[in-house]
Amino acid sequence: MYLIKSLSLAIFTSMFFVSVVAANDKGESPVRGLTGFENINESQPLWEFGVGGGAIDVANYPASSERNFIALAAPYVIYRGDVFRVGGENGMRAVVVETSDFELDLSFGGAFSADSEDNTSRAGMPELDFLFEIGPQFIYRVKDFTFEQGGDARLKARLQARAVFSTDFNRIDDRGFVIEPTLSYQQRGVIFKETGLKVGLSFTFATEALQDYFYQVDPEFANNNRRPYDAKGGYLGAEFSLGLSFPIRKNIRGFLAGSAQLHQGAANQESPLYEKDVTYSFGLGFVWRLYESDAKASW
Repeated sequence: MYLIKSLSLAIFTSMFFVSVVAANDKGESPVRGLTGFENINESQPLWEFGVGGGAIDVANYPASSERNFIALAAPYVIYRGDVFRVGGENGMRAVVVETSDFELDLSFGGAFSADSEDNTSRAGMPELDFLFEIGPQFIYRVKDFTFEQGGDARLKARLQARAVFSTDFNRIDDRGFVIEPTLSYQQRGVIFKETGLKVGLSFTFATEALQDYFYQVDPEFANNNRRPYDAKGGYLGAEFSLGLSFPIRKNIRGFLAGSAQLHQGAANQESPLYEKDVTYSFGLGFVWRLYESDAKASW
């Protein structure tokens, strides 16, 4: 999802996401990234353990002028078994079908909560809670590239359809559905050895329930500066993202990532909670691999 992806830049996906695989023909995984420790033609360790940390600054919600700064540091574990997988940059997923060219899975994601401070557009309104989502995802490897001067690249297409829920950890509320088509390009070793580049473009469409969560103003929350507004479903926005990973020293990689969220033409531009046509996110971080297995993953 649009907001969730903004909060899930490489510095966090490398540390915390879990994957469960239901079926695999043991061909090359179409979702294997080019921004980690190994090159595309190298076998990955079956498991690894380390520590990571990072900081990210994002808009509180799509088209919000308010910011949310998050900093985290934690240990990480990655396991790349044939059935059970933990870690990687593709979020939480349970793979139903996987070949060398496409993957169909049940994927998961999440986003941090956001505080509404005084004298802001949402002051006095309910807080935006932690979001999580679940649903099918189709990923297709469009084309791989090998460059004469060295390096590899991969173009992938992805289509997600997910149910979204919010929680304050006392209750869970249904927030509708999102559909998000994405096109991403990754390359490694083209400009600098062991340096990875990732570029992505996505478009997000949401049902009324999620649009209400961001943009609805019920009469009891209206005031002189915030008129009542009935949100509607439809186009939520587009996102252009750019990420760079690079070696700092042996077994330590750094990450820089940023994105621009483009809201022009969104279904709820008339909402008093819609504030900016363009918002942005940026972050930085690192992962330090402390231990890795001698055994290698089969994908």
